[in-house]
Amino acid sequence: MQKYDIAVVGGGVAGLTAAIYAAKAGKQTIVIEKQDRLGGRAVSNKKKGAYFNLGGHALYHGDALATFRELGLSLQGNQPSIDGYGIWKGKLLTMPMSVKSLLTTPLLSWKGKMELASWLAKFGKLDTHRYDQISLREWIESNLHDPMVRNVFYALLRTASYVVAPDMQAAGPVLQQLQHSLQGVLYLDRGWGAIIDELREIAVKHGVRMLTSSKVVATEHRDGAVQHVRCEDGTLVEAKHIILTAPPAVAHQLVLNAEATALHAWREQAIEITAACLDVALRRLPKPKQQFVYGIDQTIFLSNQSRAAYLSDDGAQVISVIKYQGEKKNPDKDLQDLEQTLDLVQPGWRDELVAKQYLPHVTVCHDFLHMRRQHQPGPAVPEISGLYVAGEWASHGELLVDAATASAKRAIQCVLALEYSERKPENAHRNIV
Repeated sequence: MQKYDIAVVGGGVAGLTAAIYAAKAGKQTIVIEKQDRLGGRAVSNKKKGAYFNLGGHALYHGDALATFRELGLSLQGNQPSIDGYGIWKGKLLTMPMSVKSLLTTPLLSWKGKMELASWLAKFGKLDTHRYDQISLREWIESNLHDPMVRNVFYALLRTASYVVAPDMQAAGPVLQQLQHSLQGVLYLDRGWGAIIDELREIAVKHGVRMLTSSKVVATEHRDGAVQHVRCEDGTLVEAKHIILTAPPAVAHQLVLNAEATALHAWREQAIEITAACLDVALRRLPKPKQQFVYGIDQTIFLSNQSRAAYLSDDGAQVISVIKYQGEKKNPDKDLQDLEQTLDLVQPGWRDELVAKQYLPHVTVCHDFLHMRRQHQPGPAVPEISGLYVAGEWASHGELLVDAATASAKRAIQCVLALEYSERKPENAHRNIV
């Protein structure tokens, strides 16, 4: 039996963030990861000198960026230009992303250009929380009048959140995410695996123990409090506090009698968001100016992340093409759509191909802020003292990696608050004496 103050199940961004803040607070901490390497969905794969993420990744000006800076990560990379194109009826047309492109784009009528210009001027100061309880479609249809302006906003908001569900998606959080994206995004040198490497180094520096290739099969509790984590190989890790960064369904499976806890409600309300992702490394770009493309009448997005980050050891251009998926998924059709997008944007790309990665069904997030959500997940599981959840699905208004870091910090704050409340009567007694 190994004993720790805090055991973190899962070594992705949320798990490593939680572990670092726990260790910085003086807690003996262990991270238990079932894979042989840390990172979860934030790993990077290297193929023929090119660094591929698990789908498209961009670091916005949100909680994750602030957290990584606070922890001292180097965050090497650059901010790409937002100038780009939109795909409308099979054609590439200038996307209205700047004053010049707004004036020249054939996508909008003059009336539409004026409406979009007015919105972009005031959007940064918009109080998005006013719209937390209405759907994205309701916000767009109530506030935007020109049909093509609506289409442009749907494309921008879909790209900011990866979600194709305007009737279910809560408007406030995704509008806030678009605010963050309009401040610019950061593409990282050598992909998101670089973040994981640095988080691991910081965690180890602060005394966190890493246990990889060890699958947790049970989180056991007694008399309303956590006891220990049981691994598949028989390893037992006793901890006063356990943080589960697994998906809601897995977290539910790991906890005995989870049906009688909030974990059950969190699992039942969860709606998984997925995407099909095609990454290619090209020796050169057949069309160098066409590097950033939104699908307007299709759920596609293309970005050459090499235009801002070091993603190849030999100078190849690494392009990520994403198809945001709804309920219906067809791997062959999705690949065809992604390749056709490349054919349109970079004709002749196959002749320049160095390496390729196709992921037909990548989980973007295991839940998001939607109109069917009845319960705010985490950080504490109220029925079991010392049990917490974190991860991109345990959002209280943040999206994607911002939700991962924010939920991790909430869990640690909850741990420290509980321990303070437990010490307080003892301290008060000593002061009286």
